[in-house]
Amino acid sequence: MSDLLIELFSEEIPARMQARASEDLKKMVTDGLVEAGLTYAHAGAFATPRRLTLTIEGLLDKSPDVREERKGPRADAPEKAIEGFLRGAGVSREDLIEREEKKGTILYAIIEKQGRPAAEIVAEVLEKTIRTFPWPKSMRWGTGSLRWVRPLHRILCILTDDAGEATVVPLDVDGIQASNVTEGHRFMAPDAFTVSSFDDYTTKLKRAYVLINPEERAEMIWNDATNAAFANGLEVVEDRGLLAENAGLVEWPVTLMGAIADEYLSLPPEVLQTSMKEHQKFFSVKNPSNGRIERFITVANRETSDNGATILAGNLKVLSARLADAKFFWENDLRVAKSEGLEAWTAKLSNVTFHNKLGSQKDRIDRIAELARKIAPSVGADADLSAKAALVVKADLSSEMVFEFPELQGLMGRYYSEAAGLPAEIANACEEHYSPLGPSDDVPTAPVSVTVALADKLDVLTGFWAIDEKPTGSKDPFALRRAALGVIRLLLTNDIRMSLSEVFGDAEWSTDLLSFFHDRLKVFLRDDGIRHDVIDACLAMPGNDDITLLVKRARALSDVLKTEDGENMVQGFKRANNILTQAEEKDGVEYSFGADPKFADTPEEKALFAAFDAAEEQIKPAMEREDFAAAMQVMATMRGAVDGFFEAVQVNADSDILRRNRLNMLSSIRSICLQVADLTQLEG
Repeated sequence: MSDLLIELFSEEIPARMQARASEDLKKMVTDGLVEAGLTYAHAGAFATPRRLTLTIEGLLDKSPDVREERKGPRADAPEKAIEGFLRGAGVSREDLIEREEKKGTILYAIIEKQGRPAAEIVAEVLEKTIRTFPWPKSMRWGTGSLRWVRPLHRILCILTDDAGEATVVPLDVDGIQASNVTEGHRFMAPDAFTVSSFDDYTTKLKRAYVLINPEERAEMIWNDATNAAFANGLEVVEDRGLLAENAGLVEWPVTLMGAIADEYLSLPPEVLQTSMKEHQKFFSVKNPSNGRIERFITVANRETSDNGATILAGNLKVLSARLADAKFFWENDLRVAKSEGLEAWTAKLSNVTFHNKLGSQKDRIDRIAELARKIAPSVGADADLSAKAALVVKADLSSEMVFEFPELQGLMGRYYSEAAGLPAEIANACEEHYSPLGPSDDVPTAPVSVTVALADKLDVLTGFWAIDEKPTGSKDPFALRRAALGVIRLLLTNDIRMSLSEVFGDAEWSTDLLSFFHDRLKVFLRDDGIRHDVIDACLAMPGNDDITLLVKRARALSDVLKTEDGENMVQGFKRANNILTQAEEKDGVEYSFGADPKFADTPEEKALFAAFDAAEEQIKPAMEREDFAAAMQVMATMRGAVDGFFEAVQVNADSDILRRNRLNMLSSIRSICLQVADLTQLEG
């Protein structure tokens, strides 16, 4: 057994590509080795801005010998067929053996392959990996043909045996020869040095100011940043994405904290945070007592004799210029909002195309306002206020701040609405109407915000269905699946009863759009642990365009099916339905006239009548108030009487009167069960 160490040393790899690249390196190399017969015990991949590293433990020293028996044509087959088989197997005619089988004498080729040394296989696999590496973007340099994300300088590739002896794998890729040499930190320890194993490699790199594990660098950044903030009574604003990006920008992280100039502290905290993150990759540090962003933390890639003072001074100079721009945008936008109102920005959106078949953003705003007025009563919101909010919620798209930082759309609308003196409900709708954007995003609950959020998403869906721009396969360029899931979450979280069919109208695409909602709902409910057949059983019922009603029914059915009585009651229903269906087909009549208790002939039959009457008396009012859970629980209480009936009573009795009465009783049971869901859709 040997351990393999690979390092591909290059110019700086973009931080956003490092995690994927390390995984690609691991997969391509390990897959290639296993395919060639070299198994291993463990593999780990790491990345820094200048290197991709792969370590593989417990690698076989050589691939195993292989003996393969390949079946060929019959011995009396045409010569051309035999020649083709020989070429494919890579053997001569003398190497074939003959075996007598039922179909005659069959030719077989015995192919024996000797195992190959690990170094030979590693060299082939690594060269192929380097030459076919799937970088999102790559480049050529010099006169070579090799493409890499940035110029590749070194290839370290060694095999270390159990005795600790390291051997360089012979490999040459476009003049870059593999070796046991690497380099330390670009500035603090730039000299090259040799390594003999992975442990030796990590130890020497750490002495040379390089941490190869991105998780270790991220943890170091976060600990140092939070400690520095805590020492000053402050808190670092958590941002896992920014943390991972900073860990990908440095090999030896050094955190430095600086203060934001007083003249910029009046900017909204979100503006400060976004500007520093997008332009400088800075962490924001806030004062927990007032929520104000007061300082920043930057991550340097080196230690300096002045403890980072020069680095901080340079960063502050650049940051001040960025924040000066942000302050200019903010003050200009506030002036417009206070003096002209948000309508001044909304008017400009008539020159911004939303879609060439759906008009401008202004056209879309007008549609959203009309739809918001229509659905406001269902949400419990003021129709006039909702329509007014819909007319201005996208006004900030014309503002200078959102033009510079698009990710602040909505949030800046709230600030500008407040500056314009608009009601708080409208200001909140400006910020919240985009939500929910994802499965973990918060769902608005304020009536006006919910109304506008629903109108916004429903307009997108109905608009693109009207022009036949629906999602296909994995392609969804207009995020329509996300919009539909957003509508579903808004309706369910706020317990809103709304007929989607009424919203869609009688357009020819309305049925297809409703089916799209049902598909999204199936995904949503499956994540809640509700079986697909339970969903289908509820979709088959009237009112399936009311998402809230539909989900209440599905959850109630799912809960009752988790009980023994509920599951057995469904089995009893299916038995009754099967007997009844067969009898109706045979007799050519429908048994739906109600059964008469006076014809009950056995104690079990009488018990079923009593159980049915008691259940019907409770189920009917429960269904009227749409208490599906109560109705299904009552239905489940019939389980014992139904089981007893089938065990003791012969439905198809010799007496026609008894037979008809019993079939009519089964019809009554079927009818009462089908009120809650189409139980015929259930599996099992």
